Amino acid sequence: MRQFPENLSARLAIRKQNNALRQLPSCGKTIDFASNDYLRLSKSETVFHKTHQYLVDNDSLQNGATGSRLLSGNHKLYPETENFIAQFHKSQSALIFNSGYDANVGFFSSLPQKGDLILYDELCHASIRDGIQLSNAKAYKFNHNDFEDLERLILRNQNAVIYIVTESVFSMDGDTPNLVELVQVSAKYNCYLVIDEAHALGVFGSKGEGLVQMLNLQDQIFARIMTFGKGLGCHGATILGSQELRDYLVNFSRSFIYTTGLSPHSVATILMCYHYLEKEKQNIELLRGNIIHFNQEKSVLGLKQLFVRSKSAIQSAIIPGNESVKSIANQLQEKGFDVKAILSPTVPEGQERLRFCLHSYNSQEEISEVLRLLSTFVF
Repeated sequence: MRQFPENLSARLAIRKQNNALRQLPSCGKTIDFASNDYLRLSKSETVFHKTHQYLVDNDSLQNGATGSRLLSGNHKLYPETENFIAQFHKSQSALIFNSGYDANVGFFSSLPQKGDLILYDELCHASIRDGIQLSNAKAYKFNHNDFEDLERLILRNQNAVIYIVTESVFSMDGDTPNLVELVQVSAKYNCYLVIDEAHALGVFGSKGEGLVQMLNLQDQIFARIMTFGKGLGCHGATILGSQELRDYLVNFSRSFIYTTGLSPHSVATILMCYHYLEKEKQNIELLRGNIIHFNQEKSVLGLKQLFVRSKSAIQSAIIPGNESVKSIANQLQEKGFDVKAILSPTVPEGQERLRFCLHSYNSQEEISEVLRLLSTFVF
């Protein structure tokens, strides 16, 4: 086998030296405080069996899409699912992408044009940043959830077509922007507002529709990106917006055009998960109860100052230093709790953290115990 390039070996060595080398975790039977499966739909037997029956009833017994959607892969489950999603989210249209990453890269690489401007929150997800890097538009980041800083950037570039980009729930902090205020700023300067709702779907809203709909702001948003690999427990994503936006993406979004479509089974699973949200609210209520209990317990145990303020399913305790945060994560894992350390450079140096993901199926006893253990390890 040919020797690995020395310059790449050097990069790996630096990661090891900084105690930041990424490795795939082993599968274990620990208590889940790490996955994005907020409602346990990934393990729902109901969704599994209903998906199978739906495929049988609709004569869709094939294993793959056979090609891109513009060639042979636009099987009949796609339009039914997209129509249901659009209705569920009170949107004119929905277009399914193969993943949240594909959706963000496809959107930001194709919509903003040369001469346009993208203003994005400094903590936006890597998929948004990668899409922006592929765009011909100029881009500037604004301070996290700081709309005075955003407005300063807008005023410097008022002659451009401006896209404002943020997330309704940030993946590493779990906090949320003031979307009502952001909509007002966007409307004031006639900007195009884009919201990634990956970590809000299944968590916020009476049926888990997301934070935008919970606040009844959907008609004032240019585009919403909903990802299915979190609250829906499956795979794929959709971009919600006008019919003209959908038409544009079908014609110009390379991550949509030049890839094989999702299999009928994948699309049917998405549809059955949306049916679940439409009819079943018990797990959403259990999740919300666990979020409240977590916040109450961290206050009782004197841990509140460690955590980023969050009312979402993501709760992050800042423990600076890769070595320190990995050590505490390992101690929690040894006690049977799957809590992951988030290291730099994934987050800025000094902002390393333990990231707790809460679920409908975590018991309140488990939440109390994992926080009690944390308090003994940090104090």
